[in-house]
This record gives sequence, structure tokens and C-alpha cells, in this order.
Amino acid sequence: MEGFLTEFKIGTLLNRAGIRKIRGISPLLALRTVFELAFLGRNIYTGVHLNETASMGKDVLYRFLRYERFNWRRFLGSLAQVVINTFFVPLTDEEREKVLVLDITIYNRCRSRSVELLSRVYDHCQDRYLNGFRLMLLGWSDGSSFVPLDHIPLTSPKKKNRIQGITKKLDARTCGARRRKEALTKSTDLILPMVKRALGLFIPAKYLLMDAGFAFPVLIRSLMQTIHVICMLKNTAKIHYDYAGQSLTLSQIYKKIRKRRGKAQIKGSVLVGIGENKSAKIVFVRSRRGGAKWLAVLSTDVLLPDEEVIRIYGKRWDIEVFFKMAKHYLKLDSEVQVRDFDSIVAHSTIVMLRYIFLAVQQRISSDERTLGPLFMDTSDEMRDLSLADALIRILSLVYDRVRDLYATSGQLIIEIIEVTMKEALRLISSGAGLKCES
Repeated sequence: MEGFLTEFKIGTLLNRAGIRKIRGISPLLALRTVFELAFLGRNIYTGVHLNETASMGKDVLYRFLRYERFNWRRFLGSLAQVVINTFFVPLTDEEREKVLVLDITIYNRCRSRSVELLSRVYDHCQDRYLNGFRLMLLGWSDGSSFVPLDHIPLTSPKKKNRIQGITKKLDARTCGARRRKEALTKSTDLILPMVKRALGLFIPAKYLLMDAGFAFPVLIRSLMQTIHVICMLKNTAKIHYDYAGQSLTLSQIYKKIRKRRGKAQIKGSVLVGIGENKSAKIVFVRSRRGGAKWLAVLSTDVLLPDEEVIRIYGKRWDIEVFFKMAKHYLKLDSEVQVRDFDSIVAHSTIVMLRYIFLAVQQRISSDERTLGPLFMDTSDEMRDLSLADALIRILSLVYDRVRDLYATSGQLIIEIIEVTMKEALRLISSGAGLKCES
């Protein structure tokens, strides 16, 4: 842990984000204390309050988490920029596709009623409403490693669905006030600013990968001015595309196209209009999961071969692994029971810091090119995602919509995670530092 803090200058990044010492304990020590709790199997109460050797009390940590002027977004973005550009990018070829991945998960607070901006949110996996937030996340992937870049906990924009409103009076110029304003905004209005902020960090990314929940032509058109989009499409009668001079639904288009014979995994592709003279390619994939006969993936890069569209979209799986790990291992929604909205943002940022630490550690343990210049020259680059692997991932994502198969995909993710977690626990318990040269 000490090596990670030093290698990526966490203290300097905290200072640049306005996370500075006001009085008492230094922010770096407070951050490190919270950071280590998940790896030690403790929370603030058992790891700090009941720990007689702790260097601070629990009230100090809670004050640290809820301070509204700390810019946690800048801290996470700056850390991701350093880690990606100085550690991950030198390990991958320039021609290899780096992507941004966007998705939303449920931040569950079912046992709470007094949490600021708490609302009723719909969980598609459990097919019911829960108390909590929708956590919108933007991350970066090179096909081997995933790094979270930005996140926004969202409450319901409808007042009738909100259990609690804003309970903290703040100066409108503070980070806390801006965070609360974002939380009340529709998710589709926040996506383009998130993407622009990420690209403004000079992080290399050619495509934005999204789930079917964001596949609206108006949103895709706005995003493609900044970055190419590859997304799964929802088969609905409410969304139409221009094809052969007609406005057709996805099902109607599939019936009209010429399909590949036999048991080909990719059934066919077609160019369609998505409004305002903008074109996109739709690739249809055979599906034998969840009762659907086919799946459709859209790409705004119309020159991209069909196989490449599917292969690149398969990298979206990395964000599903992040969500599973963040909730089940890194204690995203179970470690602290805070009521202040700023504390929720701060704690979720620290969870993402834990994941970045694990991503770096996993890459060091599996990629010989991290050992130094000699190994950079003599070792092969880690293999990129293949088309076959991408198809397996895409079909596995359909499991999230099928409750009786959900445990299968969950078990696959858990097996991937456990290898990394065991190594991280060994590292934390031994006190070893990270040594990485790129």
C-alpha cells in the first residue's frame, strides 16, 4: 500500500483537489485508514472506534468524509489520468483500442430512511423498487484492465419518489452544492459532460461503450460529435431507424436484411439513419440465451468490420466485474451507514481508489512487461479480447435480464475476482509495497 501511495503521489493529488488539512489529522492518513478497512475485513466502528491502537477516532473520519468543499471528482480523475498514462498505456500497443465504458448500478440503502436525497429506485435484476441511489459510472479499459474515471450518485428527479430531500444548507459555489444539483438531474443529460471531462484529461479512448438503457438516437447523435459510440440496442416499438426509405423498428429491419446462412454467430449487418443525416451500423448477433433469437449492437463508426464491432463491445464486461467487486468485496454499499450525501460521494470515491490499486496489482502480477525496460522489449503484450471471448461476454450480459440464470454469470465474475482479491489481501497483510516500472 505504501508503495502505491508513493508511486502515484496520492498526497499531492489530494492537495490539488482541495483535500487539505484544516486541523488535526492529515487527509492522507485519514484516506489511508478508510482505504485499508475493506482489506482488513473491518468497518469504521470495528476498525477504528473499537481499536485502541487507532491513530484517530471515528468522529475524525466522519468529518473527513462529509466535508462539502473536498473535490473528490478532481481527485479521482487526476489519479486515473496518472495511472492510465504512466502505467497502463506504456504496456499496450498504440493500435489497441482503448475505450470508455458507461453504465448504472443500484447503490442499495434498503435499511435507511434518513439518508439525504434517498429515493425509491427500480432494480432490474430483482424486478422491484429499492431504497437507494442509481450510481452512474464512467470507466476506462484497454481490454485487460479497468479504471473508474467519474461517478455520480443519482436520486430520482421526481419529487414523489424521493424519500428525503436536501437537508444540508450549502454555499452554491461549493463542490457539495454542485453534487446535489447533479444528483437531481436526468442521467441522459449528464453523460455528454462526463465524457468530455474524461477526454479533457487526455486519456486515450476511441469508443464509448454503453448498455441498451442509453441507446436513444438523440443521445447517440450528441455523443458521436465527441467520440464514436458502440452500444447494445433495445428491441422496442418506440424507437425507429431510417432504412430503405422507411422509418422502421429494430424487428422490422431484422426481417428485411439478408442473413448469413447456417449457424453463423453474426447474422448480418446494415447501415441505418439515426436522424439529422447521421448514419450508424447495426450488427445482428445470434442469441441462444434468455429466449431471444438475436441481439443487436450499434456502432457509429460505420467503417468498422462487423467482427470488430462485437469484439470491442465485449470490453464492456469489465464494468460488470467492477460493480460485482465493488459491492461484494470492496464494501461499496455496506461499509459505512452515513446519512450525509457528501459522505456517500467520498466513500464511493475511496472504493474506486481501492479498485484502481487492485487493477495495478493485478497487472503487475500477470504482465511481465511491468518488470522494466528489458522485459518491455522481450515480452509479448498481454492478449487483447478475442471475438469468441467477446461473444461469450455479450451473451452473458443477457443473464442480467433473466433471473434464473443470473447466478451463472455472477459465479463467473466471482471466479475472476477472487484471484485478484487473494493477492491484494496477501499484499496488505504483509505490508509489502508496489514496485512498478513502466
